[in-house]
Amino acid sequence: MGRIVGTYAMSHVLGTPEGLAEPSERVFEGMKEIGRRLRAADPELIIVLTSDHLNNFEIRKPKPLAIGTADSFTPYGDMGLPTTPFRGNATVAQGLLKAVQAAGIDMQPAAVKPDHGVMIPLGIVDPAHAIRTIPLYVNTVCDPAPTPAECWKLGTVLRRYVEEELPGDFRVALLAGGGLSHWLGVPEEGQVNEEWDRWIMEVLTSGRGAELAALENDAILRDGGNGGLEVNAWIAMAGAVPGAVGEVIFYEAIPAWASGMAGVSLTPDQG
Repeated sequence: MGRIVGTYAMSHVLGTPEGLAEPSERVFEGMKEIGRRLRAADPELIIVLTSDHLNNFEIRKPKPLAIGTADSFTPYGDMGLPTTPFRGNATVAQGLLKAVQAAGIDMQPAAVKPDHGVMIPLGIVDPAHAIRTIPLYVNTVCDPAPTPAECWKLGTVLRRYVEEELPGDFRVALLAGGGLSHWLGVPEEGQVNEEWDRWIMEVLTSGRGAELAALENDAILRDGGNGGLEVNAWIAMAGAVPGAVGEVIFYEAIPAWASGMAGVSLTPDQG
C-alpha cells in the first residue's frame, strides 16, 4: 500500500527583504529547511494543497475544491516566477478525484497554469522539479468557501486513497500552502494576528489538528482575515495525518508583507 511519508505547511508568498533583512532571511531559511526535510523523505509524489488567486478560476464559475489532473503543468508566471513546466501524475490525480467524489465531496477536475500559490512552495522544496506534483486547490475566494470540517474530511479521504489504492510502497508527501493571518484588499490590510497564528501552529503541532475542523469560516475571517482562510489547506493536510505531532519550523509576523509567515512540519504515524 502507499504511504504518506511527510506533511508540511508553509506560507506561499515572499516579499521584498528591503528593510527586513533578518526576518526575511529567517523565513527563507525556514522554507529551505522544509524543503530539505521533504526531499529527505524521498517521496515519489508531492501533493500541494493550496489556493488559487483568480488566475485559474472565476468567481462566477466557482470550484471550491479542484485538482489538476494533467501529466504536465506550465506555471502561470505571476510575480515574475519561472514558467518551466513540471511533471504531474494524471493517473493518481484522477484516481484521487474519483475517491473524493465517491465520498460525497464536491471536487472538480481543472486545467490549470499554477500560480504562486503552488509555485513558491514548490520552487523552494523541489527547485529542480525532480518529483512529480499534483496541485490540489482549496479555494478561498469563492463563495461559499469549503469549511474546515469539509477540508478535514478531504484529508481523511486523501489518506485512505493513498493507503488503500496506491500500489506497493508508493511514497507521498503533502505540502500545504498559504496563510497564516492576513487581510488583502480591505482596510485592515497589513495587519497580522500573531496570537491567532501561534495558536493555529500550537494546535497543529501538538497533535490536536482535529480541533481546527470545528472552526467556522466566519471565525477564521474575523481572527485571521480573508487571506487567513488559506489555513483550510493546512487543515486538509492535517486531516490526512490525524494525531500527528510536529514542530514549528519558522514564524515571523511581517506586516510589510501583510502576512503572518509560518511553516510547520508534522510527522505521520508510520505504524
